[in-house]
Amino acid sequence: MTRSFYHYILTLRGALEVNPVTHFAQAVSLDPQFPKQSTEYDEISSYLELEADYVPTMQLFDELWELYVTENKK
Repeated sequence: MTRSFYHYILTLRGALEVNPVTHFAQAVSLDPQFPKQSTEYDEISSYLELEADYVPTMQLFDELWELYVTENKK
């Protein structure tokens, strides 16, 4: 079973080191409108571009998406 991007990103929050990834992960965890069950790049990307104000750059999302895809192949 493939976990959603939301569930993957939750594993990246709460680290002792504060950086753009942990900041993004924390913001996602606090966003009640985030598409929590989605595994679709286009749906999440569109949401972040149109609705979220906590994404510093979409490049960060793209990098995290690639990690997500790699992790789900295991």
